[in-house]
Amino acid sequence: MTPQRVNLITLGVADLQRARAFYDALGWESSESTPGVVFYDLGGMKLGLFGLEPLAEDQGRPGATLGTGAVTLAQNFNSPQEVDVAFAQALKAGATALKSPEKVFWGGYSGYYADLDGHVWELAHNPFWTLDADGKLA
Repeated sequence: MTPQRVNLITLGVADLQRARAFYDALGWESSESTPGVVFYDLGGMKLGLFGLEPLAEDQGRPGATLGTGAVTLAQNFNSPQEVDVAFAQALKAGATALKSPEKVFWGGYSGYYADLDGHVWELAHNPFWTLDADGKLA
């Protein structure tokens, strides 16, 4: 098994139910949940939402202040129009616009928003990458 992989990304959130409602409003469907954690299937990996305090405790750092914004998560789309639709949907769900989608220096089209807990997402169209029917990099 290759060590070059990621199976789970966990986001620390201030209010689990509020965070779940935000991702639900984006059209995401929870694949499972356990007490205190909500999971979304990302096709071969999962995204987890976990309360900030329980996450710090689970990491062996009870009482630690966990930060946000130092990592960018990204979704790629088949066209700039799809980026615009997803960006508008995120804002409608309560996201904060950081950079509206626009043509970018590397030849693509992208914009950034922060979710309700400050986690940064990039929405992009990369004309050099092909996506399959499920939106996975081909």
